[in-house]
Amino acid sequence: MDRARQGRPGVRRRIGAAIAVGAAAALGVTGLAAPAQSADAKAAVGTASAKAADVNVAKNAGFEADLSNWTCAANSGAAVTSPVHGGAKALKATPSGQGTAECSQIVAVKPNSTYKLSSWVQGSYTYLGARGTGTTDVSTWTPGTSSWQQLSTSFTTGANTTSVTVYTHGWYGQSAYYVDDVSVFGPDGGGGPDPVEIPPVPAGLTAGTATPTSVDLSWTPSNTATGYTVYRDGTKVASASGASTTVTGLTPETTYSFQVSASNAAGESAKSSAVSVRTPKGDGGGDGTVPRHAVTGYWQNFNNGATVQKLRDVSSQYDIIAVSFADATTTPGQITFNLDPAVGYASVADFKADIAAKKAAGKSVILSVGGEKGTISVNSDASATAFANSAYALMQEYGFNGVDIDLENGLNPTYMTKALRQLSAKAGPKMVLTMAPQTIDMQSTSGGYFQTALNVKDILTVVNMQYYNSGSMLGCDGKVYSQGSVDFLTALACIQLEGGLDPSQVGIGVPASTRGAGSGYVAPSIVNNALDCLTRGTGCGSFKPSKTYPSLRGAMTWSTNWDATAGNAWSNAVGPKVHSLP
Repeated sequence: MDRARQGRPGVRRRIGAAIAVGAAAALGVTGLAAPAQSADAKAAVGTASAKAADVNVAKNAGFEADLSNWTCAANSGAAVTSPVHGGAKALKATPSGQGTAECSQIVAVKPNSTYKLSSWVQGSYTYLGARGTGTTDVSTWTPGTSSWQQLSTSFTTGANTTSVTVYTHGWYGQSAYYVDDVSVFGPDGGGGPDPVEIPPVPAGLTAGTATPTSVDLSWTPSNTATGYTVYRDGTKVASASGASTTVTGLTPETTYSFQVSASNAAGESAKSSAVSVRTPKGDGGGDGTVPRHAVTGYWQNFNNGATVQKLRDVSSQYDIIAVSFADATTTPGQITFNLDPAVGYASVADFKADIAAKKAAGKSVILSVGGEKGTISVNSDASATAFANSAYALMQEYGFNGVDIDLENGLNPTYMTKALRQLSAKAGPKMVLTMAPQTIDMQSTSGGYFQTALNVKDILTVVNMQYYNSGSMLGCDGKVYSQGSVDFLTALACIQLEGGLDPSQVGIGVPASTRGAGSGYVAPSIVNNALDCLTRGTGCGSFKPSKTYPSLRGAMTWSTNWDATAGNAWSNAVGPKVHSLP
């Protein structure tokens, strides 16, 4: 893990200034709402609209047929499988130069009619509008969001208007934006609705088994739905391909309200009737019990240009939060922890309170030892004991659930095994123990890291190997694979899966953004494909494992801070995938 990568604050300030100017200009040239109508005009529109059944006149509204019916300027758009709001695909469009990456569609409308225009969007400075209405052209926009947000407005067509251009675009110099489930709802203008209609609202939502941190949900399937979205207290928390799922990350003794919607190429249905669930009391409130499928994120106790976070700000998608990093002392093997003032805590007590709150929410907070510049050495009986004693003292002082071993400058398997066993004897069976070796460390069971993992297999939670900053490596089939591909992730994970680790002890570690590592970044969709390949046998590249590993633990990222810098795009995409694994 790299604590030294620096951002470019001067550049970000200049970009921010440009955005502010651009946004101001946009407000000057783009109408945000149609003018108020007179009572007579409203009555006339109501009469005209009543003559035809209202439909969504947009075609391929959910981009399930890629860019069919849509035109994107300068080839700036593409259909992607993650993130999506409903169905299996969404639009991703990337502005460049002086372009805003506009994507548009001409829809058939009826004259003298009112249409409600809406879509779900994600990203900075995303616009939705209609022009050529014959009356007043309209648009609406959002300055930025890291989760799906619905934009909506309405327009009225002129006396001779039979077609209108609906469009969406981003803003100069900004990152890609996403759009899904576009709706132009009003009288059929002669083009007819999409062949696929929005599925009906799911019925029969029922809560099954509830634990202190999770609940099973099921509902009646729809023949026309291709996917479902689960909402907790109005916020999207999970996606499912079938008519059931398990929602995790809940807090003990808390009441929640759940709803579900159905989606297909035409869009997303309304939410179902709500079902209320109260989670039972936990047995210790975050005592280190990790869910079957877990997401691990490293939290930076320093400022290197990524978003500075307090633990309370870390996304709820993370099940294990590794505080990075412990510091060495002058005593060999001994570790300590120094809270960096740069992260903004008013006191150590405030930091400890955040750890306690995350644990109460069912999360595990552990202390990571090492990192790129870590110099902690455990190579003797004395240093092994010093490590165990000091690590346990920090667990008691701060409330950490365990430790993460991220020693990138080598380790001695004999003495690290002794140290971890001594620590486990002190901390008890619910201690969380994770590792984050580099790819080279897990190429062979004869390597020191691999030996250590196998030596402590009975107390090991998960090995989240770093599939980055490594170049090409051998897969379990003896072939060479290049980092940055689904084959690299699956063929290298296969070495651990077939080399003695239980599938529940294997996770895929990747950077949260291109800035999080020197090389090896992969899009969240590639991570999700690798997870599906290993657990379900789908989504594979050229390498396909001889069997599946349904109990694969999950995924890890460096870091929660770089994830936040990118709008939590990684955790919002990979988190639900991990939590929906079989």
